[in-house]
Amino acid sequence: MCIFNCLALTPTFKISISGVIGCINCTHIAIYPPQSDDPLYPEHLYVNRKGYHSINTQLICDANLKILNVCARYPGSSHDTFIWNNSNVQTYMRNLHEHGHRSYFLLGDSGYPLRSYLLTPCNDAAPGTPEERYNISQKRTKRCNGGVLKLRFRCLLKHRMLHYPPERASKIINAVVVLHNMCIDANLPN
Repeated sequence: MCIFNCLALTPTFKISISGVIGCINCTHIAIYPPQSDDPLYPEHLYVNRKGYHSINTQLICDANLKILNVCARYPGSSHDTFIWNNSNVQTYMRNLHEHGHRSYFLLGDSGYPLRSYLLTPCNDAAPGTPEERYNISQKRTKRCNGGVLKLRFRCLLKHRMLHYPPERASKIINAVVVLHNMCIDANLPN
């Protein structure tokens, strides 16, 4: 079921989604494999579904691709929904809506659960329906997929990988996010 109370249809069938404060997505940052016998960071946990070692990093970006929130502490085997369900942002958004502040939303892809505060695409939307128009509008929204971040800081690219233990790699990712936001504020190109 989709939520349409936040949609405004215009005569040209464009959809604007009011109240969206950001887009959420996860991206895998490649890391050097940790030791397999490491008690804190066992190697097998960092192998993601694509077969390489990574930290699955949740990013929430605004319309200017400034990163509003980062969570870079989960191994590559963690699913996006698991990270979301354990994030402070999820708790915050749920509490906002439970206390009557229902005009704020995040946009997520189909890997996230549909919630009154987290809008995801509609499944099996028929052509020409409001659901299809919503999906098109939602898909066209600037996404925070880590691509801009990785292009700006190429050490985060898969083929480069971070050659540090997971704890230090997470700190590097957080630092790079701060630098990225400083570049956005200074209007620096990629």
